[in-house]
Amino acid sequence: MAKKEKIKNLFDNIAPDYDKLNHILSLNIDKGWRKKAVREIVDCDKPLTVLDVACGTGDFTIEICKKATEGSRVTGIDLSEGMMKVGREKIKAAGMCATLEYGDCEALEYPDNTFDRISVGFGVRNFEHLDIGLKEMHRVLKPGGKLVILELSVPSNPIIRWCYKLYFLNILPAIGGMISGDKGAYKYLPASVLHFPAPDKFIPMMYKAGFSKVIHKAFTLGICRMYVGIK
Repeated sequence: MAKKEKIKNLFDNIAPDYDKLNHILSLNIDKGWRKKAVREIVDCDKPLTVLDVACGTGDFTIEICKKATEGSRVTGIDLSEGMMKVGREKIKAAGMCATLEYGDCEALEYPDNTFDRISVGFGVRNFEHLDIGLKEMHRVLKPGGKLVILELSVPSNPIIRWCYKLYFLNILPAIGGMISGDKGAYKYLPASVLHFPAPDKFIPMMYKAGFSKVIHKAFTLGICRMYVGIK
């Protein structure tokens, strides 16, 4: 089974418990990271067209909608209908106007130069072919448009890294498996963080995909990183 299909099935299975577990296991720190990223995305007063890639249950999509200027158009895409079903309910409850639809980040069904901004919140590490996904996002961005990526990361400090691995490789799978009934999913999630390219590898990948002026910021001792690239 291709990684793409495995990812779809994994997130469909854990969708009902994903939000609860996500906030418990991150101690709600993820909400602050998203707010910082949203400020980078919604950085002007004009209406924006925004594509939220790997939108999942819509947390990032909703935060972007809340801050975007009236007249903005926000679209979220994901492989998992289970996650988006939860997301659509949340968007409706929040009174936001956003569309969530099936979409493959490696074959985006949008014309060139469509979006002012593209966001990816904690989903880029799940891309099957990261280089293709980056090139596709670059293609559908307008000239001067901005890509903002939030992703979990392994801290560089050796003591913090040891504690991080202890938590993510042992405690997180146990808690996640107990609550969701799918321990395998919560083994995959931390493992995917460990295998994601470090900044010195990922930033050159963004440049190779065509982005310029790539910047990188580390949050909370390097547990999370934000990457910003301009087309």
